[in-house]
Order: sequence, then structure tokens, then C-alpha cells
Amino acid sequence: MPRRLPEKTRNAKRKLRRRGSKRRYRPSKPFLQKTPIWENQELEVVIDDIGSRGDGIARIQSYLIFVPNSKIGERVKVRILSVGGKFAVAERIA
Repeated sequence: MPRRLPEKTRNAKRKLRRRGSKRRYRPSKPFLQKTPIWENQELEVVIDDIGSRGDGIARIQSYLIFVPNSKIGERVKVRILSVGGKFAVAERIA
């Protein structure tokens, strides 16, 4: 049978236990990945996958580029519209 706590300590707030050292590594700046592409750059890419919204996905050095209105296997020329930390969005030129 489990031990029952006294009435006055049953609903008392408990202190959180801290494990490990008190000093934790917190970098002053977030890690910024350098992107292999930049805005307004024109590239020729091959669409190798389709995203969940129907956009084509091309990869350059494992960096994702979303290209709307494209199909798998197409080789298209694109202009980069916006660049984010993990992916970029492009428009089709030709």
C-alpha cells in the first residue's frame, strides 16, 4: 500500500530539482547556416520531388528550393525570390 502524505503537505508546491551543473552552455548568437544561394540569383535546377502543397522541390547542396508550377524531372530556369534559413522560394523564368 502506498504511503500517504500528511494533509498539510499533500497540496504544497514542490521545488524543482536541478540536475547537473548550474552553468549551461548558451551561445550568444544563434547558429547561422550560410546559404548556397541568394535572392535574385538565376539558376537552372532539376525538380526531384513534390512538396505537400504541390510545389516542385529542387536541391542545391541539400538546401531546398520550392518552385511552383513544376513537375518531377523537369529542368527549369528559376529566379530566387526569398531565402530563409532552411529553404528558398523561386519563380519559374522559362
